[in-house]
Amino acid sequence: MVAFVSSPDPIQKLARLGTAARFEPAGDQPQAEMQANAAEAMSCISYVTTPTGKMPVLKAMVTTACEKNCFYCPFRAGRGAMHRLTFSPDELARAFDQLQRAKLVNGIFLSSGIVGGGVSTQDSIIDTIEIIRRKYEYRGYVHLKIMPGADYEQIRRAMQLADRVSINLEGPTQERLYALAPKKDFAGDLLERLRWAYAIRQQAQKGEIRAGVVTQFVVGAVGDTDLELLSLSQQLYRQMKLRRAYFSAFSPVEETPFENLPPAPPLREFRLYQSSFLLRDYGWDVEELPFKGDGNLPLEVDPKRAWADEHLREAPIDVMRATRRELLRVPGIGPKGADRIIQARRKGRLADLEALRAIGIHAPQQAAPYILLDGRRPSQQLRLF
Repeated sequence: MVAFVSSPDPIQKLARLGTAARFEPAGDQPQAEMQANAAEAMSCISYVTTPTGKMPVLKAMVTTACEKNCFYCPFRAGRGAMHRLTFSPDELARAFDQLQRAKLVNGIFLSSGIVGGGVSTQDSIIDTIEIIRRKYEYRGYVHLKIMPGADYEQIRRAMQLADRVSINLEGPTQERLYALAPKKDFAGDLLERLRWAYAIRQQAQKGEIRAGVVTQFVVGAVGDTDLELLSLSQQLYRQMKLRRAYFSAFSPVEETPFENLPPAPPLREFRLYQSSFLLRDYGWDVEELPFKGDGNLPLEVDPKRAWADEHLREAPIDVMRATRRELLRVPGIGPKGADRIIQARRKGRLADLEALRAIGIHAPQQAAPYILLDGRRPSQQLRLF
């Protein structure tokens, strides 16, 4: 008698996938995604903040097998501790459709290990989303990983299908990338793909391209500095209209060449995000950031406050006269707050911290040491209610 062993259905396979993709940020609050959602039956479901709100997103991989030998990666070739799973495009699309119809997820982030080269793996990713979009008529949130070595037309198709695509540089220079992933080429495999994505957006007809482009760096494993990471981030924001840079603090993984390296401080990752937003949203230049002599940011204070302590404590700005650029240098004042101040001062004077609170500055006491109101330093005591 021949015994037949039934293979697990796609939902069971996804449950076995677990948190395999937890280090791949998919939304706008990546640090919150690092914690598996204990309320979910499957840990591959994460609550992700997207441009349309917070939603449960399936974070899946076409395969957890990989031919690359990246020194930090749990999926690296030859690592026996990694349980290898592979999905066909049909079964992964079907599993997502079942979860989506059951209202357990409302989006998908799809990545993969690399098997048979980047082009073949990218085909599997695109085929999966083609089925989800066409056969199952899903119109919601999709975030796709672009594989090293993917070709131009694959990137174009991914950007037509997805709301966001990731082209991860991992390191800020060829030297840093080689130390992390010796089989990857910084300029050819990765940076060139970012240039292609920018060209595709520039040349596209209106409505043809859905996706914005993001990248990710591995922080703190191979001597990379904050200055290196943020200098390249600024270049990508300005020259290629990058949507955002993600920073993933290195965490050692057993059975990898880096298993005995110390983890990077999570606070360093947080300071990099704060600085990256200053470059992207506040009009700062990387030269303005308060780097120490070793090219890294101080961990004990946020970069905006560190700059203000040095430049504004003895020379506070007059809120009634400051330019928008000057207002954005003040702790507690963001882009929306700066615009509200400029609008409000056209109608009258802003004489105290209560006036700032009244126009929507939520923490005016943070700004108090660095500004003048009605020609003088404001009292920092606010009403309790």
